[in-house]
Amino acid sequence: QVRLVESGGGLVQAGDSLRLSCAVYGGTFNLYIMAWFRQAPGKEREFVAAIGRNGNGIYYGDSVKGRVIISRDDATNTVALQMANLKPEDTSVYYCAARRSSTVTITPPLYEYWGQGTQVTVSS
Repeated sequence: QVRLVESGGGLVQAGDSLRLSCAVYGGTFNLYIMAWFRQAPGKEREFVAAIGRNGNGIYYGDSVKGRVIISRDDATNTVALQMANLKPEDTSVYYCAARRSSTVTITPPLYEYWGQGTQVTVSS
């Protein structure tokens, strides 16, 4: 049983920074591609960032490129998303996802495991 647990969300002001973290329990972490998605009310789930095995292959969504950094620590089975210069339109529930594969994808249905999500709210 693989379980993903996100943390680090909260209420911040525009221009602030925030760091999200996701801990993975069970499974073999170093075989997973890890990603972050987000979903705002009434909108489709949106790709934010992904990182391949061993940190090879990093991809960012166009809406966050240049403002976020994804990283992973295979020693602690965690993946982080460092976000800077946050904007009100970044307000969403942020989800951590894992895919047991060597191919990075930005398509949500291709990820097998998901966390419960953490709310990020950016006030103007």
